[in-house]
Amino acid sequence: MPAPLYLLALAVFAMGTSEFMLAGLLPDIASDLGVTVGTAGTLTSAFAIGMIVGAPLVAAPARDWPRRSSLLAFVLVFAGAHSVGAVTTSFPILFATRVVAALANAGFLAVALTAAATLVSPARKGRALAVLLAGTTVATIAGVPGGSVLGALLGWRATFWAVAALCLPAALGILKGIPAGRDEVEATGRPALRAELAQLTRPPLILAMLLGALVNAATFGSLTFLAPVVTDSAGLGELWVPVALVLFGTGSFVGVTVAGRLSDQRPGPVVAVAGPLLLIGWPALAVLAGEPVALFLLVFVQGALSFAVGSTLITRVLYEAAGAPTMAGSYATAALNVGAAVGPVLAAATLGTAAGPRGPLWASGLLVAVALLTAFPSRTDVTAGTT
Repeated sequence: MPAPLYLLALAVFAMGTSEFMLAGLLPDIASDLGVTVGTAGTLTSAFAIGMIVGAPLVAAPARDWPRRSSLLAFVLVFAGAHSVGAVTTSFPILFATRVVAALANAGFLAVALTAAATLVSPARKGRALAVLLAGTTVATIAGVPGGSVLGALLGWRATFWAVAALCLPAALGILKGIPAGRDEVEATGRPALRAELAQLTRPPLILAMLLGALVNAATFGSLTFLAPVVTDSAGLGELWVPVALVLFGTGSFVGVTVAGRLSDQRPGPVVAVAGPLLLIGWPALAVLAGEPVALFLLVFVQGALSFAVGSTLITRVLYEAAGAPTMAGSYATAALNVGAAVGPVLAAATLGTAAGPRGPLWASGLLVAVALLTAFPSRTDVTAGTT
């Protein structure tokens, strides 16, 4: 894989740390700002909504921007939003900073995903996507648990400052590692924006985006409220939350790495095998959440299965959007984050039910069931490999 691809993954690591870190900080944020844990959970949805809106909104004008300059600007705006979030005492302002950070993240990913596809041969899009998503999974392994520990020791605001600081070497890497000459957008032969947007009417693309959104909703729904599962259902201390996040992140890294090697040519077996296992795993985790050993084992397994299936489906979005070369990244980003917005909202609604902190796990199982039932009648479109 080309070296610039790993520099993009470094920035994705910083942004992924921010996107996932609230899973271990929600109780402290809620207490500090005087809101409920469920309300604090909407910060995850705010980020996802900003990503959904920002992906196409920013990607469209970014078609004509130099790639290096746009990527650098997005990273710096992202850092600034976290600096404001670190000092505010107002929940609405914190909510707004999450939206701004998400817009910057969306713009970055939309450009980065498109750029990544152009850095490799057409048949290696899945491998390139796996490298970018590895930045996210490493964030769940190291960045998010580290942020959770930092938050437990120094408060949640210290974690926001740490994310802002992480953006600086990422920005330097982009500045030094992405050649300016190559970044200039080539307009010759590029489809018109209207033609690229028209790709969104194609049923195979719509299906791939829908399935990716459903699986990601299941992933984010449970991950956002993993801390209460560890502390309430399992009865463990707060410092065990980073352990659970590390295990989930390690599993996700394994899942995306394995799926990245298969999703280009053999997506069918990935979805056919990992999909049903993912469906079984969420209810199993809900039932066994009170047993720490089973909890931690299943957290690892669900991380692997979630990212194996999810990354495979998002790779299909890039393939199905081949007719939209400058907008495909925004479609993939939107699909990911529709799920990230809907999942925590549905999961939060279950916290007040008899299921309590295990409710999000049951909701995740339901979302995966809907995805598999939707995919089955159209399995040929979903699992078709490259030609």
